[in-house]
Amino acid sequence: MTASTFSPEDAAFLRDFATMSRFGATPNGGVDRQAATAADGEQRRWLTGLLESRGFSVRFDRAGNQWGLYEAVPGAPFVVVGSHMDSQPTAGRYDGAYGVLAAAHAAFRLVEAWSGGQRARAAGGPRFNIAVVNWFNEEGSRFKPSMMGSSVYTGKLALETALETTDAAGIRVRDALDAIGGRGDYDGPEAACCAEIHIEQGRSMERDGVTIGLVNSNWAANKYEFVVLGEQAHTGSTVIADRRDALLGASMMVVAARELADRFPGVLHTSVGQLTVYPNSPVVVPSRVNLLLDLRSADEAVLAEADALLHRRIGEIEQLANVSVERHHGHSWPVTPYQPEGVELAAKVAADLGLSSREVMTLAGHDSTNMKDLVPTVMLFVPSVDGISHNEHEFTRDEDTVAGVAMLTEVLGRLCEGALAEGA
Repeated sequence: MTASTFSPEDAAFLRDFATMSRFGATPNGGVDRQAATAADGEQRRWLTGLLESRGFSVRFDRAGNQWGLYEAVPGAPFVVVGSHMDSQPTAGRYDGAYGVLAAAHAAFRLVEAWSGGQRARAAGGPRFNIAVVNWFNEEGSRFKPSMMGSSVYTGKLALETALETTDAAGIRVRDALDAIGGRGDYDGPEAACCAEIHIEQGRSMERDGVTIGLVNSNWAANKYEFVVLGEQAHTGSTVIADRRDALLGASMMVVAARELADRFPGVLHTSVGQLTVYPNSPVVVPSRVNLLLDLRSADEAVLAEADALLHRRIGEIEQLANVSVERHHGHSWPVTPYQPEGVELAAKVAADLGLSSREVMTLAGHDSTNMKDLVPTVMLFVPSVDGISHNEHEFTRDEDTVAGVAMLTEVLGRLCEGALAEGA
């Protein structure tokens, strides 16, 4: 489809998406907007201007979450809608950021419909207000854990713990946020319910020709930080049998994680996404390696079995590599469903709009996986081309992004009108 085939409001969304994608742009078409970096600060200021230009007030809370607030019913709770705009070090343009901009444009369209009377005549007007949110540090690439801002908001992570967390350079979250003007004194709005739209980050929807994914549950995950301890030695002169090579032990753990995934094909995902080697000198046998390892599955029994097998294998690796391994548990979450009423609501909206849809699970973590434990939450997906994500070549077709905005607009409207409220 060409730009001329889109409606004026869809074309406006696509123009804003192109503008947003310039913040932290990389030469290969992606972005680098890690949490509380200069690029993150620039896009936050741009989003503030966009929201304020449409009559929204913008506030930052104590954990760095950015809120665009519209009060249609003074004193009433808010429907929280949004995602995150921080990224991995070299990332795609769509992950998270699409969901924030889609939320903003859905809110703009809904407010315009209320102001013009079309929506009020059709549904009796709103019961709840709108809070467009840009959650802080969802990716967890600079500061761990991931989903930090929504974890603080939902009470799963203490504010002070988050603010005192440091990056690899020893910079605290508190100081990084202050440097970009991203930390306020707001506690955040009272939420009535929540909605988020995101790219699928997998290939199943594109493969099956589905436009809207109705997320009904998340996979379970166990995330660990392991520390492999050996002893420094000379790489040339130290006899092999005398070496206590921490990197050798860590490498065995990387292989062990992959072997677990191969043992449970299709139902277990494993990875080691980060290694920090000390002293990282070409002529020194490493004495310490920190590695982040995660296990994910939709079957908690499989996850538990794989976890037990991993730890058994670690004991063997300690003997084989002559090292010791410390386990520092990062965070984990179980398989938990999204509210069936929200999935049903989204299915009805997709049918009313003539958009193909089906229920899916999310393999990745999202801020809505925190929010669904607090309030009724609707999570939606649009397709990812070839399933590529956390990659500069990440892509979703324009026709799918604008279909997602239309879908989110109607879901947001019905949530604001009380579709999932008690007694509705």
